Amino acid sequence: MRPADLNPWRKNDFSVTVTPSNIVRIATRASALAMWQARHIASLIVAQSPATSIELVEISTTGDRVLSQPLRDFGGLGVFTREVQVAVLDGRADLAVHSLKDLPTETHTDLTLAAITERGLTADALVLPQNRVDAAGPLPLAPGAKVATGSPRRQAQLLAQRPDLELVEVRGNVETRLRKLDDGEFNAIILACAGLERLGLGHRISRRLSAPLMYPAVGQGAIGIECRANDVATRTLLASITHAPTWAAALAERALLAKLRAGCHAPVGVSSALAGSLLSLEAVVLTLDGRRRWSAAARGSVNAPAALGAAVADLLLQQGADVGR
Repeated sequence: MRPADLNPWRKNDFSVTVTPSNIVRIATRASALAMWQARHIASLIVAQSPATSIELVEISTTGDRVLSQPLRDFGGLGVFTREVQVAVLDGRADLAVHSLKDLPTETHTDLTLAAITERGLTADALVLPQNRVDAAGPLPLAPGAKVATGSPRRQAQLLAQRPDLELVEVRGNVETRLRKLDDGEFNAIILACAGLERLGLGHRISRRLSAPLMYPAVGQGAIGIECRANDVATRTLLASITHAPTWAAALAERALLAKLRAGCHAPVGVSSALAGSLLSLEAVVLTLDGRRRWSAAARGSVNAPAALGAAVADLLLQQGADVGR
């Protein structure tokens, strides 16, 4: 299904409670990584506005509660962001902090993506068990090895390189997934380098999987902050913590995803880079089994990132790329 079919928002009237101007309430998931991100954003805000007091509003999302099913089986789109967004819409919070790769390109009309902070590592990580003796090569895995990842993007790219691998779904927070790995439930797991580094677990990275072996997700490594579209004060505050190069790259990537009409969990990978006033964007689309692959790349002005993203998407669509299979 396409994002238009999956758009969860209905026409609701949200009653907003206004707090004193020196208090900023941040809605966030309650996982360790999400809390790190929320506290990081809080520190950036306080650095810009020392008189500001921060309150964290912890939210349980559908993706956190439903751990027995693959994400795509119960909607996928927005399962880690929707309830956090509602907390802003109904006034329990002033802004919402998200892993940008989880944030759908279509959102409620009363919300706006107001800031994207400086990006962390974009690469994925191959993580092996702690007692595993490392081997050579980018994918040091035995034939038929069992690799855990619930991401269709990662699955498709792994199968394109190693069709012999057995891919298994895994859910839960990072610590839980690492414990399952070390207990021998599978031979390796794929996680985001940025998340591991932010949790102080960078030492667990066995291999960094970068393009062209593994293209990252749209927005990977970046943190996005939403607020109410009509909240001028909060929008102004968030503009002061936005990292302009990351903003441009992320907008190009998200424009590509929107033009492809692909969700956050589609087998689409991207790589972007900024050189002076030029922004380059490369993207791949794969079938879920990894047997077919389309790629396209272009460069454009850093001042028109959305146009660049749309142009690369057009190149992919002209080749017949299909994110629905």
